[in-house]
Amino acid sequence: MSKASDTIYRYVWWTYPRGSFHYDVMVTLILAFIFLTPLIIPFGDKPTPHSPHQTEVVVTYNGDNSFIYQVDASVVNGTSDETIRNSLMQVVEPIAGESSIQSYQVERDRHNRPQSYKVVVKK
Repeated sequence: MSKASDTIYRYVWWTYPRGSFHYDVMVTLILAFIFLTPLIIPFGDKPTPHSPHQTEVVVTYNGDNSFIYQVDASVVNGTSDETIRNSLMQVVEPIAGESSIQSYQVERDRHNRPQSYKVVVKK
């Protein structure tokens, strides 16, 4: 065999001793393949896009066909009662279906910023 084909044969069958120059080249090629392949080949395994607003809602039963929905304040837009109710309804309606907001209460953090809303909803 020629010297080039002998080298290729030994690379394929991994016959170089550990710590030799050719062993280090093989390890480098493997690591380059592992880390560079995702940059070249689009595998389509992207993370799911992060929702710009937290929409986690905690629901508890309040009795007499009403529920308390705890909604994060980051999803509520506006400062007037009407805009707050509309924002809360946009979050609650997909969960509760057709319903009406009876009342809501703002829970504030230690800096007096709205942290969450407790919304009483009646079906």
